[in-house]
Amino acid sequence: MVRMIMHGCNGKMGQVISEICRADEEIEIVAGVDPYTGKENPYPVFPNIEECKVEADVVVDFAAAPAVDKLLDYCVARQVPVVLCTTGLSEAQLARVEEAGRQVAVLKSANMSLGINMLLDLLQKAAKVLAPAGFDMEIVEKHHNQKVDAPSGTALALADAMNAALGQEYAYQYDRTQERKKREKYEIGIQAVRGGNIVGEHEVIFAGTDEVIEIKHTAYSKAIFGKGAVEAAKFLAGKPAGKYSMADVIAGK
Repeated sequence: MVRMIMHGCNGKMGQVISEICRADEEIEIVAGVDPYTGKENPYPVFPNIEECKVEADVVVDFAAAPAVDKLLDYCVARQVPVVLCTTGLSEAQLARVEEAGRQVAVLKSANMSLGINMLLDLLQKAAKVLAPAGFDMEIVEKHHNQKVDAPSGTALALADAMNAALGQEYAYQYDRTQERKKREKYEIGIQAVRGGNIVGEHEVIFAGTDEVIEIKHTAYSKAIFGKGAVEAAKFLAGKPAGKYSMADVIAGK
């Protein structure tokens, strides 16, 4: 049984993960950390990570960026692996993540969904075959009307994965309305749609002569990110110091 600390336990994702862990016989939340302690949980909750003295095998973080610094200090000092799901980290914090990864096991991913991370692997294989054969590559991503960044971090991760698989560096084209010209050969178009309460949809199009291949991932709830984080926690528990990714989780299955 993996013993887990939920950092940010009373937030939306923290509560989603708590429910997932209740139904999973392989993992147990032994403590939570959250400045808001007004919710009932079946485990003790501490207002900050420094007050938590509960023994654990791994920490899952879905809190706020300002709390990450003390969390990393805690995990390094106590040698507890950490799954970092919080976004919006500064350059200085990202540097601290790199440093922490040299002293303890750290897993950080732009998207915790198992499906998206499997898609990254599929896209690399597809790009290696289709791009040299003259297929154009386009990404269309859709999210709810409250999302402020465009394109999404996941869309950029998909494009980065395809670029990494190719020797040729493809430029990213975000908005074709800004410049009237035909599509360049070595580019990846990325278009963003914002509307309603769409959780997340990413479609990658490989368009060739007389044939089109479309690969699509649709998220229907945020629970998929919680499930991925729990699987990452089970994978990371007991691992030696180092930087890990969701690709490692998938490879370990």
